Amino acid sequence: MDALLVDDSSTVLMRFQLLLERHHGVNVAAFMHPGAALLRAQMQAFDLVLVDQHMPGMDGTEFIRRLCEIPHYAQVPVVMITSDTSERVKLAAIEAGATDFLDKHTDGTEFHVRLRNQIRLAAAMRRLDDQAAELAGKVRTAECHVHEREEEIIFRLALAVEYRDNDTGHHTWRVARYSQIMAQALGLDADLCHRIYLASPLHDVGKVAIPDDVLLKKERLTEEEMATVRTHAAIGERILGESPSRLIRLAAEIAGGHHERWDGTGYPRGIAGLAIPLAARIVAVADVFDALTTVRPYKDAMPPEEALHLIEAEAGRHFDPACVAAFVSRWDEILDICATSARGQGFRGEPRPHDQDMPQAVAAQ
Repeated sequence: MDALLVDDSSTVLMRFQLLLERHHGVNVAAFMHPGAALLRAQMQAFDLVLVDQHMPGMDGTEFIRRLCEIPHYAQVPVVMITSDTSERVKLAAIEAGATDFLDKHTDGTEFHVRLRNQIRLAAAMRRLDDQAAELAGKVRTAECHVHEREEEIIFRLALAVEYRDNDTGHHTWRVARYSQIMAQALGLDADLCHRIYLASPLHDVGKVAIPDDVLLKKERLTEEEMATVRTHAAIGERILGESPSRLIRLAAEIAGGHHERWDGTGYPRGIAGLAIPLAARIVAVADVFDALTTVRPYKDAMPPEEALHLIEAEAGRHFDPACVAAFVSRWDEILDICATSARGQGFRGEPRPHDQDMPQAVAAQ
Protein backbone atom coordinates (compact mmCIF):
# COMPACT_ATOMS: atom_id res chain seq x y z
CA MET A 1 0.00 0.00 0.00
CA ASP A 2 1.24 3.51 -0.85
CA ALA A 3 0.51 6.58 1.30
CA LEU A 4 1.04 10.27 0.63
CA LEU A 5 2.06 12.27 3.71
CA VAL A 6 2.08 16.09 3.67
CA ASP A 7 3.19 18.30 6.60
CA ASP A 8 5.44 21.35 6.78
CA SER A 9 7.04 20.03 9.99
CA SER A 10 9.97 17.69 9.42
CA THR A 11 9.50 16.28 12.92
CA VAL A 12 5.87 15.34 12.29
CA LEU A 13 6.76 13.92 8.88
CA MET A 14 9.44 11.67 10.39
CA ARG A 15 7.14 10.55 13.20
CA PHE A 16 4.25 9.56 10.95
CA GLN A 17 6.51 8.05 8.29
CA LEU A 18 8.16 5.77 10.84
CA LEU A 19 4.79 4.85 12.34
CA LEU A 20 3.25 3.94 8.99
CA GLU A 21 6.27 2.09 7.61
CA ARG A 22 7.41 0.17 10.69
CA HIS A 23 4.08 -0.69 12.32
CA HIS A 24 1.72 -0.93 9.36
CA GLY A 25 3.97 -1.86 6.40
CA VAL A 26 2.91 1.16 4.35
CA ASN A 27 5.16 2.73 1.70
CA VAL A 28 5.24 6.47 2.40
CA ALA A 29 6.01 9.39 0.10
CA ALA A 30 6.59 12.38 2.44
CA PHE A 31 6.41 16.04 1.37
CA MET A 32 6.83 19.30 3.26
CA HIS A 33 5.43 21.39 0.39
CA PRO A 34 1.76 20.82 -0.58
CA GLY A 35 2.29 21.96 -4.18
CA ALA A 36 4.97 19.32 -4.75
CA ALA A 37 2.79 16.69 -3.05
CA LEU A 38 -0.17 17.57 -5.30
CA LEU A 39 2.00 17.23 -8.39
CA ARG A 40 3.18 13.80 -7.21
CA ALA A 41 -0.44 12.75 -6.58
CA GLN A 42 -1.24 13.49 -10.22
CA MET A 43 1.51 11.12 -11.34
CA GLN A 44 1.07 8.33 -8.78
CA ALA A 45 -2.14 6.69 -7.52
CA PHE A 46 -1.79 6.64 -3.72
CA ASP A 47 -4.06 4.46 -1.57
CA LEU A 48 -4.11 6.72 1.50
CA VAL A 49 -3.46 10.46 1.99
CA LEU A 50 -2.57 12.20 5.28
CA VAL A 51 -2.29 15.99 5.24
CA ASP A 52 -1.69 18.76 7.77
CA GLN A 53 -4.14 21.68 8.00
CA HIS A 54 -1.93 24.68 8.64
CA MET A 55 0.78 24.92 5.96
CA PRO A 56 2.30 27.92 4.13
CA GLY A 57 0.96 28.64 0.65
CA MET A 58 -1.88 26.12 0.75
CA ASP A 59 -3.75 24.84 3.80
CA GLY A 60 -4.91 21.25 4.18
CA THR A 61 -8.52 21.99 3.28
CA GLU A 62 -7.53 23.54 -0.07
CA PHE A 63 -5.11 20.68 -0.68
CA ILE A 64 -7.89 18.12 -0.14
CA ARG A 65 -10.25 20.04 -2.42
CA ARG A 66 -7.71 20.06 -5.25
CA LEU A 67 -6.75 16.45 -4.60
CA CYS A 68 -10.35 15.28 -4.91
CA GLU A 69 -10.58 16.90 -8.34
CA ILE A 70 -8.19 14.19 -9.55
CA PRO A 71 -10.47 11.25 -10.62
CA HIS A 72 -8.51 8.55 -8.78
CA TYR A 73 -8.95 10.22 -5.37
CA ALA A 74 -12.74 10.35 -5.34
CA GLN A 75 -12.84 7.16 -3.21
CA VAL A 76 -9.40 7.26 -1.54
CA PRO A 77 -9.38 7.80 2.26
CA VAL A 78 -8.00 11.26 3.10
CA VAL A 79 -7.04 11.94 6.73
CA MET A 80 -6.37 15.41 8.10
CA ILE A 81 -3.63 15.43 10.74
CA THR A 82 -3.88 18.63 12.79
CA SER A 83 -3.87 20.04 16.28
CA ASP A 84 -6.67 22.42 15.28
CA THR A 85 -9.79 20.46 16.23
CA SER A 86 -12.25 23.35 15.90
CA GLU A 87 -15.64 22.61 14.38
CA ARG A 88 -14.97 25.18 11.66
CA VAL A 89 -11.87 23.34 10.47
CA LYS A 90 -13.54 19.94 10.68
CA LEU A 91 -16.61 21.05 8.72
CA ALA A 92 -14.51 22.70 6.01
CA ALA A 93 -12.30 19.61 5.68
CA ILE A 94 -15.29 17.25 5.50
CA GLU A 95 -16.88 19.40 2.81
CA ALA A 96 -13.58 19.30 0.89
CA GLY A 97 -13.47 15.47 1.08
CA ALA A 98 -11.69 14.44 4.29
CA THR A 99 -12.74 11.09 5.76
CA ASP A 100 -11.22 11.42 9.27
CA PHE A 101 -9.13 13.59 11.61
CA LEU A 102 -6.10 12.78 13.74
CA ASP A 103 -4.65 15.06 16.41
CA LYS A 104 -0.94 15.17 15.61
CA HIS A 105 -0.04 15.86 19.23
CA THR A 106 -1.71 12.76 20.72
CA ASP A 107 -0.52 9.18 20.71
CA GLY A 108 -3.21 7.31 22.61
CA THR A 109 -5.27 4.22 21.88
CA GLU A 110 -7.94 6.10 19.96
CA PHE A 111 -5.29 7.65 17.70
CA HIS A 112 -3.81 4.26 16.77
CA VAL A 113 -7.21 2.60 16.31
CA ARG A 114 -8.47 5.34 14.01
CA LEU A 115 -5.23 5.30 12.02
CA ARG A 116 -5.43 1.51 11.71
CA ASN A 117 -9.04 1.74 10.54
CA GLN A 118 -8.13 4.23 7.83
CA ILE A 119 -5.33 1.93 6.66
CA ARG A 120 -7.76 -1.00 6.56
CA LEU A 121 -10.27 1.12 4.64
CA ALA A 122 -7.57 2.09 2.17
CA ALA A 123 -6.60 -1.57 1.74
CA ALA A 124 -10.24 -2.52 1.15
CA MET A 125 -10.64 0.24 -1.44
CA ARG A 126 -7.46 -0.94 -3.15
CA ARG A 127 -8.81 -4.49 -3.34
CA LEU A 128 -12.09 -3.20 -4.79
CA ASP A 129 -10.20 -1.18 -7.39
CA ASP A 130 -8.10 -4.22 -8.31
CA GLN A 131 -11.20 -6.39 -8.58
CA ALA A 132 -12.96 -3.75 -10.67
CA ALA A 133 -9.95 -3.51 -12.99
CA GLU A 134 -9.80 -7.29 -13.31
CA LEU A 135 -13.52 -7.47 -14.05
CA ALA A 136 -13.23 -4.65 -16.60
CA GLY A 137 -10.43 -6.56 -18.30
CA LYS A 138 -12.56 -9.71 -18.47
CA VAL A 139 -15.45 -7.69 -19.90
CA ARG A 140 -13.18 -6.19 -22.57
CA THR A 141 -11.89 -9.64 -23.44
CA ALA A 142 -15.43 -11.01 -23.68
CA GLU A 143 -16.48 -8.06 -25.86
CA CYS A 144 -13.52 -8.68 -28.15
CA HIS A 145 -14.54 -12.34 -28.50
CA VAL A 146 -18.12 -11.31 -29.28
CA HIS A 147 -16.94 -8.83 -31.92
CA GLU A 148 -14.61 -11.43 -33.44
CA ARG A 149 -17.44 -13.97 -33.70
CA GLU A 150 -19.76 -11.31 -35.10
CA GLU A 151 -17.21 -10.39 -37.76
CA GLU A 152 -16.61 -14.03 -38.67
CA ILE A 153 -20.35 -14.69 -39.01
CA ILE A 154 -20.71 -11.68 -41.32
CA PHE A 155 -17.93 -12.80 -43.63
CA ARG A 156 -19.09 -16.40 -43.72
CA LEU A 157 -22.66 -15.36 -44.49
CA ALA A 158 -21.39 -13.03 -47.21
CA LEU A 159 -19.33 -15.87 -48.69
CA ALA A 160 -22.38 -18.14 -48.71
CA VAL A 161 -24.31 -15.51 -50.67
CA GLU A 162 -21.49 -15.07 -53.16
CA TYR A 163 -21.12 -18.78 -53.82
CA ARG A 164 -24.75 -18.73 -54.91
CA ASP A 165 -23.80 -15.91 -57.24
CA ASN A 166 -21.04 -18.03 -58.86
CA ASP A 167 -18.28 -16.07 -57.14
CA THR A 168 -15.34 -17.13 -54.95
CA GLY A 169 -15.50 -14.58 -52.17
CA HIS A 170 -13.11 -12.05 -53.70
CA HIS A 171 -15.99 -9.66 -54.42
CA THR A 172 -16.67 -9.49 -50.67
CA TRP A 173 -13.11 -8.52 -49.89
CA ARG A 174 -12.78 -6.01 -52.73
CA VAL A 175 -16.02 -4.16 -51.98
CA ALA A 176 -15.07 -4.06 -48.29
CA ARG A 177 -11.63 -2.60 -49.07
CA TYR A 178 -12.92 -0.12 -51.65
CA SER A 179 -15.55 1.04 -49.17
CA GLN A 180 -13.06 1.38 -46.32
CA ILE A 181 -10.68 3.39 -48.48
CA MET A 182 -13.48 5.75 -49.55
CA ALA A 183 -14.68 6.17 -45.97
CA GLN A 184 -11.15 7.12 -44.92
CA ALA A 185 -10.87 9.58 -47.81
CA LEU A 186 -14.14 11.18 -46.65
CA GLY A 187 -12.54 11.80 -43.25
CA LEU A 188 -14.81 9.49 -41.26
CA ASP A 189 -13.55 8.36 -37.87
CA ALA A 190 -11.53 5.16 -37.69
CA ASP A 191 -14.25 3.19 -35.88
CA LEU A 192 -16.88 3.97 -38.52
CA CYS A 193 -14.43 3.19 -41.34
CA HIS A 194 -13.78 -0.21 -39.77
CA ARG A 195 -17.49 -0.92 -39.27
CA ILE A 196 -18.20 -0.03 -42.91
CA TYR A 197 -15.44 -2.44 -43.90
CA LEU A 198 -17.04 -5.19 -41.82
CA ALA A 199 -20.68 -4.48 -42.74
CA SER A 200 -20.33 -3.90 -46.49
CA PRO A 201 -19.88 -7.59 -47.41
CA LEU A 202 -23.55 -8.18 -46.53
CA HIS A 203 -24.82 -5.67 -49.09
CA ASP A 204 -26.21 -8.47 -51.29
CA VAL A 205 -27.45 -10.83 -48.58
CA GLY A 206 -30.98 -10.51 -49.98
CA LYS A 207 -29.88 -12.50 -53.03
CA VAL A 208 -30.48 -15.68 -51.04
CA ALA A 209 -34.14 -15.18 -52.00
CA ILE A 210 -33.50 -14.76 -55.75
CA PRO A 211 -34.09 -17.91 -57.89
CA ASP A 212 -30.97 -19.39 -59.46
CA ASP A 213 -32.41 -19.29 -62.96
CA VAL A 214 -32.56 -15.50 -62.64
CA LEU A 215 -29.47 -14.91 -60.51
CA LEU A 216 -27.17 -17.00 -62.72
CA LYS A 217 -28.70 -16.16 -66.09
CA LYS A 218 -26.04 -15.28 -68.69
CA GLU A 219 -28.31 -13.49 -71.13
CA ARG A 220 -29.93 -10.09 -70.81
CA LEU A 221 -32.56 -10.13 -68.08
CA THR A 222 -36.18 -9.47 -68.93
CA GLU A 223 -38.05 -6.65 -67.22
CA GLU A 224 -39.79 -9.16 -65.00
CA GLU A 225 -36.49 -10.78 -64.08
CA MET A 226 -34.95 -7.37 -63.38
CA ALA A 227 -37.84 -6.61 -61.03
CA THR A 228 -37.19 -9.91 -59.24
CA VAL A 229 -33.49 -9.12 -58.83
CA ARG A 230 -34.29 -5.66 -57.46
CA THR A 231 -36.19 -7.19 -54.56
CA HIS A 232 -32.89 -8.31 -53.02
CA ALA A 233 -32.23 -4.87 -51.53
CA ALA A 234 -35.44 -4.75 -49.50
CA ILE A 235 -35.11 -8.45 -48.60
CA GLY A 236 -31.57 -7.90 -47.34
CA GLU A 237 -32.68 -5.00 -45.20
CA ARG A 238 -35.46 -7.13 -43.68
CA ILE A 239 -33.05 -9.99 -42.97
CA LEU A 240 -30.64 -7.71 -41.12
CA GLY A 241 -32.99 -5.09 -39.73
CA GLU A 242 -33.88 -4.46 -36.09
CA SER A 243 -30.77 -6.23 -34.83
CA PRO A 244 -29.41 -5.30 -31.37
CA SER A 245 -25.96 -5.27 -33.00
CA ARG A 246 -24.78 -1.85 -34.16
CA LEU A 247 -22.71 -3.54 -36.86
CA ILE A 248 -25.65 -5.56 -38.22
CA ARG A 249 -27.86 -2.47 -38.21
CA LEU A 250 -25.24 -0.70 -40.32
CA ALA A 251 -25.20 -3.70 -42.67
CA ALA A 252 -29.01 -3.41 -42.92
CA GLU A 253 -28.68 0.24 -43.99
CA ILE A 254 -26.17 -0.76 -46.63
CA ALA A 255 -28.22 -3.70 -47.91
CA GLY A 256 -31.36 -1.58 -48.19
CA GLY A 257 -29.73 1.51 -49.64
CA HIS A 258 -26.83 0.53 -51.90
CA HIS A 259 -29.06 0.54 -55.02
CA GLU A 260 -30.61 3.91 -54.28
CA ARG A 261 -29.41 6.67 -56.59
CA TRP A 262 -28.36 10.21 -55.80
CA ASP A 263 -31.03 11.58 -58.20
CA GLY A 264 -33.81 9.49 -56.63
CA THR A 265 -34.29 7.01 -59.49
CA GLY A 266 -32.94 3.98 -57.60
CA TYR A 267 -34.64 1.28 -55.58
CA PRO A 268 -36.26 0.02 -53.39
CA ARG A 269 -37.60 3.36 -52.04
CA GLY A 270 -36.51 5.88 -54.64
CA ILE A 271 -34.96 8.16 -52.03
CA ALA A 272 -32.40 10.75 -53.11
CA GLY A 273 -29.34 12.69 -52.00
CA LEU A 274 -28.49 12.85 -48.32
CA ALA A 275 -31.61 10.84 -47.45
CA ILE A 276 -29.64 7.77 -48.56
CA PRO A 277 -27.49 6.49 -45.65
CA LEU A 278 -23.86 7.50 -46.09
CA ALA A 279 -22.54 3.96 -45.79
CA ALA A 280 -24.94 2.86 -48.56
CA ARG A 281 -23.75 5.73 -50.79
CA ILE A 282 -20.16 4.63 -50.27
CA VAL A 283 -20.85 0.96 -50.97
CA ALA A 284 -22.87 1.88 -54.09
CA VAL A 285 -19.72 3.22 -55.75
CA ALA A 286 -17.56 0.31 -54.59
CA ASP A 287 -20.11 -2.32 -55.65
CA VAL A 288 -20.71 -0.90 -59.13
CA PHE A 289 -17.00 -0.44 -59.79
CA ASP A 290 -16.31 -4.03 -58.79
CA ALA A 291 -19.24 -5.29 -60.87
CA LEU A 292 -17.89 -3.47 -63.93
CA THR A 293 -14.29 -4.64 -63.53
CA THR A 294 -14.88 -8.32 -62.79
CA VAL A 295 -16.27 -11.25 -64.76
CA ARG A 296 -19.89 -12.13 -64.02
CA PRO A 297 -22.16 -14.83 -65.52
CA TYR A 298 -23.77 -12.17 -67.73
CA LYS A 299 -20.69 -10.08 -68.65
CA ASP A 300 -16.94 -9.85 -69.13
CA ALA A 301 -14.66 -7.60 -67.13
CA MET A 302 -14.21 -3.96 -68.08
CA PRO A 303 -10.76 -2.30 -67.83
CA PRO A 304 -10.57 -0.26 -64.60
CA GLU A 305 -9.84 3.06 -66.33
CA GLU A 306 -12.98 2.69 -68.44
CA ALA A 307 -15.00 1.78 -65.35
CA LEU A 308 -13.59 4.85 -63.57
CA HIS A 309 -14.81 7.09 -66.40
CA LEU A 310 -18.29 5.61 -66.05
CA ILE A 311 -18.25 6.17 -62.29
CA GLU A 312 -17.17 9.80 -62.75
CA ALA A 313 -19.84 10.34 -65.41
CA GLU A 314 -22.51 9.17 -62.96
CA ALA A 315 -21.52 11.60 -60.17
CA GLY A 316 -24.59 13.62 -59.28
CA ARG A 317 -26.91 11.16 -60.98
CA HIS A 318 -26.26 7.61 -59.78
CA PHE A 319 -23.66 8.43 -57.14
CA ASP A 320 -23.01 10.93 -54.38
CA PRO A 321 -20.45 13.37 -55.90
CA ALA A 322 -18.52 13.44 -52.62
CA CYS A 323 -18.18 9.66 -52.65
CA VAL A 324 -16.99 9.71 -56.27
CA ALA A 325 -14.43 12.41 -55.39
CA ALA A 326 -13.22 10.28 -52.47
CA PHE A 327 -12.96 7.27 -54.78
CA VAL A 328 -10.95 9.22 -57.36
CA SER A 329 -8.67 10.74 -54.72
CA ARG A 330 -7.48 7.26 -53.69
CA TRP A 331 -7.30 5.85 -57.21
CA ASP A 332 -3.81 4.39 -56.82
CA GLU A 333 -4.94 2.23 -53.91
CA ILE A 334 -8.15 1.25 -55.71
CA LEU A 335 -6.16 0.29 -58.78
CA ASP A 336 -3.74 -1.84 -56.76
CA ILE A 337 -6.63 -3.90 -55.39
CA CYS A 338 -8.26 -4.15 -58.79
CA ALA A 339 -4.98 -5.15 -60.47
CA THR A 340 -4.34 -7.89 -57.92
CA SER A 341 -7.72 -9.43 -58.72
CA ALA A 342 -7.34 -8.89 -62.46
CA ARG A 343 -4.17 -10.99 -62.52
CA GLY A 344 -6.27 -13.88 -61.32
CA GLN A 345 -9.03 -13.62 -63.91
CA GLY A 346 -7.76 -11.41 -66.77
CA PHE A 347 -9.74 -9.03 -68.93
CA ARG A 348 -11.53 -10.78 -71.76
CA GLY A 349 -11.28 -8.27 -74.55
CA GLU A 350 -14.31 -6.33 -75.76
CA PRO A 351 -17.36 -6.32 -73.49
CA ARG A 352 -20.57 -7.92 -74.62
CA PRO A 353 -23.16 -5.66 -76.23
CA HIS A 354 -25.39 -5.40 -73.15
CA ASP A 355 -22.40 -4.39 -70.97
CA GLN A 356 -22.41 -0.98 -72.65
CA ASP A 357 -25.69 -0.31 -70.87
CA MET A 358 -24.50 0.45 -67.35
CA PRO A 359 -27.84 0.02 -65.52
CA GLN A 360 -28.33 -3.44 -67.06
CA ALA A 361 -24.73 -4.40 -66.36
CA VAL A 362 -24.94 -3.67 -62.65
CA ALA A 363 -28.57 -4.43 -61.90
CA ALA A 364 -27.97 -8.10 -61.31
CA GLN A 365 -24.82 -7.62 -59.24
